[in-house]
Amino acid sequence: MRVGGRMGAEARAWLDVRLVDLSVTGARIEHRDVLQPGSTCTFEFPPALGGLLVTVRVVHSSVVGAEPGPGDQPLARFQSGLEFIGMKADQRARLAGIVERLGERPAATEGRVRL
Repeated sequence: MRVGGRMGAEARAWLDVRLVDLSVTGARIEHRDVLQPGSTCTFEFPPALGGLLVTVRVVHSSVVGAEPGPGDQPLARFQSGLEFIGMKADQRARLAGIVERLGERPAATEGRVRL
C-alpha cells in the first residue's frame, strides 16, 4: 500500500514543576528543563486541587541555580513566569478557588506542564 502526502507525528511530554507564586492571571514555576519564552503549553494543577488544565504562555524563563545530578554533573534549576490565556468562565472560577485556597505563595505545590 502507498500512502501519499506528508506523514508526521507529534511528540509531547509532561514536565514536573513546583509552583512558586500563583495568581488569577499567572504563575511562577520551578523546574529542571528549559521552557522557551513565547511558547504555549498546558499547565495541569495536581489532582488534589481538581486537576484543572489551563493553557499558558511562557513569559520568561531563567536559570536560578543547580542541584546535584548523576556523577559530577549538576542539573540546572529554572524558574519561569506563566500567563494564563484563553480561559473559559468555568476555568476562571475554578482557578480563583485554587488561588483562594493556596494563597499567592503556595508551599511545595506540585503541578505539570505539557510541552
